[in-house]
Amino acid sequence: MAEAQTENTVQTENTAQTENTAESLTVDAAATAAKPERKPIKEPDKGGYYWGTGRRKSAVARVRIKPGDGKLLVNKKKLADYFAREQDRIAVLAPLRTVDVEKSFDVFVNVRGGGTTGQSGAVRLGIARALRNYDENYIQPLRDGGYLTRDGRMVERKKPGQRGARRRFQFSKR
Repeated sequence: MAEAQTENTVQTENTAQTENTAESLTVDAAATAAKPERKPIKEPDKGGYYWGTGRRKSAVARVRIKPGDGKLLVNKKKLADYFAREQDRIAVLAPLRTVDVEKSFDVFVNVRGGGTTGQSGAVRLGIARALRNYDENYIQPLRDGGYLTRDGRMVERKKPGQRGARRRFQFSKR
């Protein structure tokens, strides 16, 4: 009979421990589901900025991002003032919208070279790379959207004996 009481006591203690463990697991799972752990690839610089460099055609963009309230400056001008065309503004904001952090970061861009389309493509790649450095959880959505892929198309060079890269001089039979 003493053995039966000891066995019941052990079963009750095991059941209580299992319930406590299950409760703590559900609390832990809820906490991690609510806020995923942020894993930076690179640490921020002294000013707290995460850097990304983007290139497209002959344009080069150096991008710095920092957690903030959504300010976006391109060469010390507002986005709408710098990029007049709507498609260029949409291209620049696309990586931020993909990971849904449009109003969570201050973005500062220095861009040189090329035209407006090349510059907007360079800025887009730079922002995507800076977001990747900030949190590795952003890599998959950015890659799925194609924002981390460098567009390697460049202007083809002019060849000797021709008018342009492919255009030949006019041929005359007589």
